[in-house]
Formats: sequence, C-alpha cells, structure tokens
Amino acid sequence: MSLTRTIFKERWAYLFLLLPLLLFAVFNMLPMAATIFLGFADYFPGGQPVWTGLENYAYALSDDLFWKALGITVLYTCGVVPASLLISLFLAYVIFGLKYAWAQVIFKSAFYLPVVTSGAILSLVWLWLFNPARGLLNYVLSFAGLGPYLWTSDPQMALPSLMFMAIMGGHGAAIVLLTAAMGGIPASYYEAARLDGAGPWRQYWKITLPLLRPTVLYLLVTSTIASFQVFTQVLMMTGGGPDYATTTLVYLIYTDAFEYFDFGKAAAEATLLSLSLAGIAVLQYKWLASDVEY
Repeated sequence: MSLTRTIFKERWAYLFLLLPLLLFAVFNMLPMAATIFLGFADYFPGGQPVWTGLENYAYALSDDLFWKALGITVLYTCGVVPASLLISLFLAYVIFGLKYAWAQVIFKSAFYLPVVTSGAILSLVWLWLFNPARGLLNYVLSFAGLGPYLWTSDPQMALPSLMFMAIMGGHGAAIVLLTAAMGGIPASYYEAARLDGAGPWRQYWKITLPLLRPTVLYLLVTSTIASFQVFTQVLMMTGGGPDYATTTLVYLIYTDAFEYFDFGKAAAEATLLSLSLAGIAVLQYKWLASDVEY
C-alpha cells in the first residue's frame, strides 16, 4: 500500500493529530527556535536583533553568578531527587500493600492533591509554615526548646527549606506510577519466591525493585528536569535571596531577561541549561536502561 493511500485511509487520525501538532509547534518549537537564535544576538524589546556570535555564551560562562546559580541548582537537585524517589518508593510499597482498594484510592488521591494545586498556592502555604513569628514549624519546635528559625531569611537555611518543601510535596505522580507498575508484576513471581522461603524484604529487593527499573528511570529523568527548572517556589518564597543563596539557573534566566532585559544572555543561559539537561537525561538512560518485560 502506497504512502498516499495509507494517509488517506487514516485521514481522520491525522486530522485529529493536526491541532495538537500545530499547538506544539506554536507554543514549543517556535519559542525554542527563537531562544536559540537570540542566544547569538543582542536584542532589546522593540528593537532589531543584532548578530553577536558567541558573545552571549562567553558572557554567561564568565559570569560568577551563573556558576553560583548552577551550583545551587545542582545541590538542590542532588538533595531533592534521591530523597523524593526513595520516599515515593516506600510510600508506594505501603499503599500498594493495603488490603482494601478504596483505602489505596484515598491515599493516592491525598498524595496527588499537591500535583494539581497551583505552585503559587503551595508556596503561600509553606510561607505560612515557615513564618518565623507565627509559623507552624517554629511553634512545634518551640515545645522542644528549639528556634525560632528564620527558615527563608537565613542564607544557611533558605535553600534547605526549599528542598524540604519539594521533598514533602513531590510524591503524588510517583506514587500513582509506581503502584501501577507494581500491579503489573505477575503474582506468580511472588508465589514462587515465598515457596523458596523469601520474606517480604527479599521479595521487594529481588523482584519488585528490578522490575520497577523502567518506571524508576522515567521518574528519575522527569524529576531531575523538574528540579533543574525550579522557579515558582524561588520567586514566591525567597526571590533568589538572601544574598543569592537560592538563585537557581531558571530564576537567573528570569531576572536577566525580565529585570535587566538582557535577552541575549538569558537565551544563551537557557540553551546551556537545555543542553545540560539533555546530556544528563542521556546518561541516566544509559545507566538505568532496562530490557525487562513482564
């Protein structure tokens, strides 16, 4: 069958795909292409871009604040991603082991609620929790004779506070995916393991975890990308401070573009971030790639 006849036969499928593809091109591909172009140009809103070659990249890479923001972003990611993934694995195991399906639904829904809640709203809630005078955290710690702490105002505590917030609220999607993957593992594997005398922990370590590798890989890649792109919490809670202690790469790109109107430098930084994330994703896939089928 020729390509033309195949397309004509499936014309309704292609027609329904056309609108999403157009939206993807307009809102994703075009901005991406514009960002790459502006990385090689000097541009101010209302003016014409002037080609500058690699000048913006040299400027970005020679900026001490860029490297500081990169270090803060890497530190944030290295703290949030492993901790969140380990907690999600534990919670998914506990929830999947609940006897009643309705109980699983309730707990998964509760953990998923922050995912569908605006990041700005969550940031406001955590700002109240972190409030040094009236916040719940300092109130609870006061019973142990601790505090009060300046959670978001102390340069030593601001970044750990943002990391704690991310770790506490980032399990909903992971739990749903992990429990679904656990449900796809054949029960016969566990029955055979029990006959061989394997306990729950050994079953989890030898059967569940290896068969969860594709799901864990997906979560690792997506959570790493999300952590490198953290922005809303920084903007709402600390504004990149105090003393640039929470200035992440995306927040630096935002300030360069929309506070200093240095769109060329911001575009170069955004391109460098995208290339870095692509490289990290490739390494993660190479490290955790699995041919497991079940």
